[in-house]
Amino acid sequence: MRVVFSILLIFISVNAIAAPLESGYALAPKATASPEERAKAYIEARQRVIEASKKYEGTPYRYGGMTSKGLDCSGFICLSFMDALGVALPRSASGLFSWAERTTLDEAQPGDFLFFKTGRSGAITHVGLYLGERRFIHSASSGDKTGVIYSSLDEKYWANSYAGAGRAFPEIPSNLIFDNTSMAGNSGAARKRSRQNGTRKTAVSSNSGSGESRLLAGVAFAPSWNGFINEGDLFRGFTSQLCFSVDAYSLGKRMVIGLELRPEYDGALGVFRLPITLSLGANYKFRVFAGPVLSFGDASLTIDGHQRHYSGGTSWLGTVGLTAAPFIIKTQKGEIAPYIEAAWQSYINDNSDFDFKSDFYAGFRFSTGIRWLINIL
Repeated sequence: MRVVFSILLIFISVNAIAAPLESGYALAPKATASPEERAKAYIEARQRVIEASKKYEGTPYRYGGMTSKGLDCSGFICLSFMDALGVALPRSASGLFSWAERTTLDEAQPGDFLFFKTGRSGAITHVGLYLGERRFIHSASSGDKTGVIYSSLDEKYWANSYAGAGRAFPEIPSNLIFDNTSMAGNSGAARKRSRQNGTRKTAVSSNSGSGESRLLAGVAFAPSWNGFINEGDLFRGFTSQLCFSVDAYSLGKRMVIGLELRPEYDGALGVFRLPITLSLGANYKFRVFAGPVLSFGDASLTIDGHQRHYSGGTSWLGTVGLTAAPFIIKTQKGEIAPYIEAAWQSYINDNSDFDFKSDFYAGFRFSTGIRWLINIL
């Protein structure tokens, strides 16, 4: 078990990421880099992507295109990242929307993505590369000008169709961020149109500062482990989930709120549990949860041939815990993630003596499993 736990700790430390491209490409900072070194590495990566994108200005629009002869919107993004960093991204606007780490327009930085809903279906249909100062570069398929051009969120069409922002790289601390104006493009005509359309700090639309909420539903399954007692099998039991999660931006910051039904079997105690929990976190990687529990069966542990009995499994605050997903694999329809979970269960010692090791084991659960979420809205 010590080997299992050691591998898990290494797995978490290496893979716990803040955005899809925190690591895994040549310019990514080392795991031992300081915060300043990491920020500078991400600044350089963002700048390289932006500089790579600028060389395609004027390239004609071509549906499905991903060469200098013609580009569609996602092909333009993918080619810019491939040229700058040698990384491959999802090959559609909706795929990029699901893949990127969600952020708000107020917190978007040069090198992030801007997403748009330009059709009647309500789906994400267009993406551009944010340059700062509400400006972006993209491959437009219609309008006065098409192909790779500079545009602004002050333009009415893009303000009305704006759907949200996302990032491929971790956020840069505000005290280290590079000058946005140097990234905002060199098209004088576009700058003039932006000034004519109003001040750059004017609100774009009702949802531009708050991002777009999304609702996900899913399932999860995780074996529980015998990690704190020598007797018994390696597996303690299992825990599962039927879950609903929503991104909320009502307070200006992203918050993930979840509701989970968690059928569990604890083979060590010989009980079946039914927790109903609320979870809360800044993202889908780390969340705390708590809620009431119904416990079925007489909870007892057999230690050195003797039974120890416990009560109190059914409680209004029957479980409290932490869920951590070392990394998330995003798909066009949702996401899949391995996760670890540590939880405290509200069992009370009914024995005449106190045995810290056994009583702690009765109340503590450690699990590792797989979670699958799909986008509903």
